[in-house]
Amino acid sequence: MGKVLNDLLKQLSLEKLEENLFRGDSQDLGFGAVFGGQVMGQAISAAKETVKKEQQVHSFHSYFLRPGKTDRAIVYDVERIRDGNSLSARRIKAIQNGKPIFYMTASFKAPEKGFEHQDEMPEAPAPEDLISEQEMALLHSDLLPASIRDKLVAEKPIEMRPVTLINPVEPEIEPATRLVWFKANGRMPDDLRVHRYLLAYASDFNFLPTALQPHGVSFFTEGMQVVTIDHSMWFHHDFRLDEWLLYSVESSVASDGRGLVSGKFFTRDGKLVASSIQEGLIRQRRKAKIEAKPETSEK
Repeated sequence: MGKVLNDLLKQLSLEKLEENLFRGDSQDLGFGAVFGGQVMGQAISAAKETVKKEQQVHSFHSYFLRPGKTDRAIVYDVERIRDGNSLSARRIKAIQNGKPIFYMTASFKAPEKGFEHQDEMPEAPAPEDLISEQEMALLHSDLLPASIRDKLVAEKPIEMRPVTLINPVEPEIEPATRLVWFKANGRMPDDLRVHRYLLAYASDFNFLPTALQPHGVSFFTEGMQVVTIDHSMWFHHDFRLDEWLLYSVESSVASDGRGLVSGKFFTRDGKLVASSIQEGLIRQRRKAKIEAKPETSEK
């Protein structure tokens, strides 16, 4: 297992403070606040410690209330809403400085046989034929903002290889779709519950920016505010995140300063293993223009 992946898995594996109460460290990815994927991954990691091992998270719905501070730990308070033989439910509250910054409701289920159908996987080049986002950042490091250059070119725990390279420094108007191959940067543990909360972490990458593409702007555009409001996810089949998954993302609508994105994760052989939906603020704050009023003189 690579060091950066091992460090992330340690970060998502929380310290138990007492019954139903856990603590996790924060990481700084250069966003100015705690990465939303980290909070989701840690929340599921905390909740899984309170359910039967044979029950895995199959869905969660979460709201981001306040930005988290990267230099402080986060406490996760897990409420046991329901315990059943087949289904169990948990409500997780993430706390910093005594205030909730995030809420999640998660459902866990024991596996069973049933009806099956799914959408078809979109066509995409093999990941081996594409370059990673890290390689792209290294090639164009001189164009990246100095404040986050080091973080963008650093080795990542999740390797991402986009089918279409989109330049966030000089964005152009593009369709509101993305295809990105995802894989953990190293061998993962065999506990498939870990793969699920790590995918929750990874699902927040290459997501909301898709809603910016039809408008020719990006995170780096002056005055842009891009913030997650809520994020939901459903897990359909077991998978391994140390094997390639294709993330198919589209944005169906943007209005009222908000953008909506949805995503599907497919294995290389075309199995749809997870789906996600997110809504976020997408605002561009413009500098106020003050027009000078003509002077008047009294007679």
